[in-house]
Amino acid sequence: MVGQATKLHLDEIKILNSEHVKIKDRIKVEHMINEMIYGGRNKLQVVSDFDYTITKQRLNNGEKVLSSFGMFNCCKSLPSDVIKESQNLFNKYRPIEIDPHMPTAEKVIFMIEWWTKTGDLLKGFSLAHNEIDDVAVRFKDGLRDGTHELFRDLNELNVPCLVFSAGLGDSVVSVLKQAKVLHPNVKVVSNFLQYNSEGLLNGFQEKMIHTFNKNETALEGTDYYDLIHDRDHVIIMGDSLGDAGMADGMPVTTHILKIGFLFDHPEHNLPKYMDTFDIVLIDDQTMNIPRAILEMIKTKDYPKIF
Repeated sequence: MVGQATKLHLDEIKILNSEHVKIKDRIKVEHMINEMIYGGRNKLQVVSDFDYTITKQRLNNGEKVLSSFGMFNCCKSLPSDVIKESQNLFNKYRPIEIDPHMPTAEKVIFMIEWWTKTGDLLKGFSLAHNEIDDVAVRFKDGLRDGTHELFRDLNELNVPCLVFSAGLGDSVVSVLKQAKVLHPNVKVVSNFLQYNSEGLLNGFQEKMIHTFNKNETALEGTDYYDLIHDRDHVIIMGDSLGDAGMADGMPVTTHILKIGFLFDHPEHNLPKYMDTFDIVLIDDQTMNIPRAILEMIKTKDYPKIF
């Protein structure tokens, strides 16, 4: 436990009392923040979704940022029928993915269908990998404000950061590289393209990762899984309800602070998000809250930069 003399009080952390910040259980969140401060950086890890979590949910002009698959669909060598069918699949399955009322067990069936059909689409044609890089250059500025500083600080503190994406890993890695935030402490676990012996696309590499299996099952056997055995304080960041379970089944977890970015229909979705995430941020296109929490862990004091 954090000693009484050093305990920080949630009511005095100005940024966490902003109008757009929603916290259902303030006592629990205050306790976890203080425990993470007491544990320090050596017990900490960060697990983040990519699409609409590291990237913004909207740009300043109101336009929505493309997802990692959306970026891939901009590649000039991608056949038009593949793009069309990919959009059809998105239109069919995306509403299911974000439906706050459908049970997760039912959603999983549809997510497997979606990813399997998408993988089957991406077979039998040539696509140079540098095309993804060319597209990523155009979208590297779609990261949330403060992402560069957050990733810089995590790297300087040697805190492992897992980017756990059910999107297209090739796009994720390319954007992070172009934005210069793919530091040595950052690992990406996602769906990556595979090519056959003739250099043609052949669907996805194993394992299939969708929104609702981003957990131990997808992490087993990765470098990251072996890296975090003694890091039992986890900060999770995501925009989908399924992202809240990204630490499920990790080797050891004592405290998991879940931060949810809510943009779509907050008037309908807020209650479910508040039941699922510890901190819910409504239409916040910055990394200010994660940065403030990391600063408190680093300095063992109230954040000075916010």
